[in-house]
Amino acid sequence: MNIMLFHSIYGLRPAVREAADRLRAAGHEVWTPDLFEGRTFDTVEEGMEYRGEIGKDELLKRAVLAAAPYSECGLVYAGFSLGASVAQTLALGDDKARGLLLLHGTSDIAPNAQAEDLPVQLHVAEPDPFETDDWLSAWYLQMGRTGADVEVYRYAGAGHLYTDPELPDYDAEAAEATWRVALGFLDGLENA
Repeated sequence: MNIMLFHSIYGLRPAVREAADRLRAAGHEVWTPDLFEGRTFDTVEEGMEYRGEIGKDELLKRAVLAAAPYSECGLVYAGFSLGASVAQTLALGDDKARGLLLLHGTSDIAPNAQAEDLPVQLHVAEPDPFETDDWLSAWYLQMGRTGADVEVYRYAGAGHLYTDPELPDYDAEAAEATWRVALGFLDGLENA
């Protein structure tokens, strides 16, 4: 599969590159665009401040420009937290998208969005302060209305960004379970 993998609010950190390497080792082509142009952050607050400086429109513009050269080949959009939000927005706007892999995050869905039969897999902590139960229930229903084929996996007791070994949220067991399921999801897309 051809995968466009977007980083979290912390920027393009080693954990994102390691995730891309894991995906490549499984036989996938992976791109990891740097939406923050080389900047990384130690806290969510610093990352959010920078995102506020560049603005949502500019962030999405950078993501679209990164994906555009590869979108004709049918991308799987993927991302971590903020990157998942970006990936979701791009996937719902790309009729050639092959799949959507969301790690730790979702985004608003436009009322007229269509994603007929788009395979979507979400992995999120339970509970998650950024992805509350009410929000996820509404998101799931809205995503279903787009026509997407949605699977949701929750990880009790894990922190928000539990797949990043350098963050306090890290949960090795939940991270390995996530990667096992996600790689199976991608293999299924390859064989579909």
